Amino acid sequence: MIGRKLPNVTFRTRVRDDSIEGPNPFKWENKTTDDYFKGKKVVLFSLPGAFTPTCSTYQLPDFDKMFGDFNAKGIDEIYCLSVNDAFVMNAWGKQQGLKNIKLIPDGSGEFTRKMGMLVCKDNLGFGMRSWRYAAVVDDGVVKAWFEEPGFSDNCETDPYGESSPQNVYEKLTEEVLGEKVEAA
Repeated sequence: MIGRKLPNVTFRTRVRDDSIEGPNPFKWENKTTDDYFKGKKVVLFSLPGAFTPTCSTYQLPDFDKMFGDFNAKGIDEIYCLSVNDAFVMNAWGKQQGLKNIKLIPDGSGEFTRKMGMLVCKDNLGFGMRSWRYAAVVDDGVVKAWFEEPGFSDNCETDPYGESSPQNVYEKLTEEVLGEKVEAA
């Protein structure tokens, strides 16, 4: 994966629009891969599903808490991607009280499929979802890759460690970021 350019896709998002009255003041907004990644150093992590135990208890909140540490090393943004629709991702972000992480809905799984990370999770009643991974991306190109072991359809376990924020942060080096990195 290292050196690979991210696939160009369009994500269907929902954004707040104060000109819309009522209980759901959001409108559809298309965002492309370039909108998220062009000209930025980003940590992207993808996980099986919003509201799931490991994702909600550890991975997402820990990335949110560690954003300042990543930013101090030169990371502009941290994105969490899941094969969930924009409504689910927005509700999850609100429930989690996110302050720093941006959520990307890959509702159709197109990005995940083109990354080669789409797996069947019928054994959990999920259908097609993302395998858990993280990447350091510079201007749309993967500079470092952190994939959980055991990639397979209907995996009986939910491996977590390689894509943890602590592991990704520890591996941020001058080589990965293309510049001198201060010691933590």
